[in-house]
Amino acid sequence: MEIMENKNSEPKKVQFSKIAGLLAVVLMAGFFVGGFYLGHSNLINFPKKTTSGVVKNADALPDYLTKDVDFKEFWDIWQYVKGNFVKSDVADTRLFYGAISGMVSSLGDPYTVFFDPEISSKFEQELSGSFEGIGAEIGIRDNHLTVIAPLPGTPAAKAGIKTGDYIISIDGKDTSGIALDYAVSIIRGAKGTPVKLSVYTNGDDAPRDVEIIRDKIEIDSVKFSQKLSTVASDDKKNFEVKDGDIAYLQLLYFNENTLADWNKTIEQVVKMKPKGIILDLRNNPGGYLTTAIEIAGDWVNGRDVVMEQTRTGERTASHANHVARLANIPTVVLVNGGSASGSEIVAGALQDYKMATLVGEKTFGKGSVQDLKNFPDGSSVKLTIAEWLTPLGRNINKEGIAPDVEVKLTKEDIEANRDPQLDKAIEILKTQK
Repeated sequence: MEIMENKNSEPKKVQFSKIAGLLAVVLMAGFFVGGFYLGHSNLINFPKKTTSGVVKNADALPDYLTKDVDFKEFWDIWQYVKGNFVKSDVADTRLFYGAISGMVSSLGDPYTVFFDPEISSKFEQELSGSFEGIGAEIGIRDNHLTVIAPLPGTPAAKAGIKTGDYIISIDGKDTSGIALDYAVSIIRGAKGTPVKLSVYTNGDDAPRDVEIIRDKIEIDSVKFSQKLSTVASDDKKNFEVKDGDIAYLQLLYFNENTLADWNKTIEQVVKMKPKGIILDLRNNPGGYLTTAIEIAGDWVNGRDVVMEQTRTGERTASHANHVARLANIPTVVLVNGGSASGSEIVAGALQDYKMATLVGEKTFGKGSVQDLKNFPDGSSVKLTIAEWLTPLGRNINKEGIAPDVEVKLTKEDIEANRDPQLDKAIEILKTQK
């Protein structure tokens, strides 16, 4: 579910981690029913004919995709459907929003999506740090509905949902070919209501059924352990650590409250004068772009944190404008396949500038830029317009960030309450003192 919003520009720029257990993404055509009245089609000021324009790789496309568009056919089909469908109570709004949704989803990009007014409102709630559902980010990977990250302490995490799990069905509905946003809409629901998922974990013999009771999800995005004598993991168990001079920062999400919490925490860290820092970005699906940049700036102040590359190849760099409070403290960043979007931006910048050692597993690879445009009826379109690059020009999208030191966390490790990734981070910092 991650969302990256650039608060300093209009329209909003949002980076979406392929999620959606938190967020609604590409919606199925015809799914929307809103309160906007279309009226008679001849009142719509559409051109009757438009050209297809310059189409990249046109030779590889069927002829019909490179020809001029005649909107008369659109209205002919509209009238045919309205006049002949077996049920006569089809609302114009259903056809209208369905047509827009189909147009947007035809681009084939899971992060480009149309939101009707109701879903658009829910989308905005995702950035507030509070909503109702199961508390898991989901996305499409290799054509499968996949869990990016369950948020700690949520119903999904308590039910044993893990990063990388495939969701085979939702309340008995097969997810093969399902639109991401539609999957999200039927997984989410009111607090206290159940949803039944069929889940497959890599290495298992067969999928398992999991019933999860939805709840209000409050995202507490920053966790801090001043001494690593005990470090709380996602499931509230403790890992015993011998070194008491290392600050452990667990960053769970980049929502609207994160930066304030982060700044308060860093004040404590600076006073503590630690000999090392562990920044845990595992299962962090992303959030506000500006927050990610500001947090990275605590190590790389004054230098580019991330670059945005548009369809023309033009690149625009972004950087933080405050004192790099942590620049002189040895740092290890923990990452895994659930680290996406904003967490990849932070990890990539610190790795490029050699300000931190990355430990764990390769990140998810969500590095595209979405432009969120709101419309008068309350609907919105989230359109992919660019890709994120690290300061040294590495493409994050689909590639991910590889750790400097690869350490896998196995199913056996989890069951035995071991964290070899955290152990390796401590080992590295102890040798750097």
